[in-house]
Parts: sequence; C-alpha cells; structure tokens
Amino acid sequence: MDDEYEAIRAKRLAELQQQQGDVNKISPEDRQKLQKEREEKEEEMRHSILSHVLSQEARARLNTIKAAKPEKAKMVEDILINNARMGHIGGQVCSSFPSRFTRCPRMI
Repeated sequence: MDDEYEAIRAKRLAELQQQQGDVNKISPEDRQKLQKEREEKEEEMRHSILSHVLSQEARARLNTIKAAKPEKAKMVEDILINNARMGHIGGQVCSSFPSRFTRCPRMI
C-alpha cells in the first residue's frame, strides 16, 4: 500500500512539474489572456456570493455606495464575502447593512 501511495505521489509530482514547466513556456499574450480569465472568474464568483447573501434592497444600496465611493463598496463587499465564506451569514443581509448588519427574515 505504501508503494502504491508513493507511485501515485510521484506521478502527481511529475504532473505538477510538467504543468509548471508549461506555465513558464506561455507567451506574454497568452499569460495576459489567462490572467484576464482568472479575474473574470473571480469577479463572477464575487457577484454570485453577493447575490446569494444580499437582498435586492441591499444590492441596490451597495450599488449606490459603489457609484459614490467604490473603495468603500469594495471593502464592504470583501467583508460580506469573507463572512459568508466563514459561515457567519446565514440568511440574506437587509438594506440597512452598512449601518448595521441585520438579517432578512427567510422567505418561504
């Protein structure tokens, strides 16, 4: 069993080294394209989490804040996303969230 584990481990290590070698061979244009794709995926993930966590009123209020003070809106988004990932937000956050984080009653 240990031999099987070591064989699997060695194979996986070789795959990772091959991937790392492949990454170093990527042209700058392709590297920029991959970076842009990663950023788009990250933005899509942020949007998905916020859509799940915020009520419509709260999203509208956050968008208003974002129009006036984008850096503060990003800070609030980061706080909400981190709390959602840690499981500290169980329901949806209501529109009064910037002044105090309250949960909306769950819709049935």
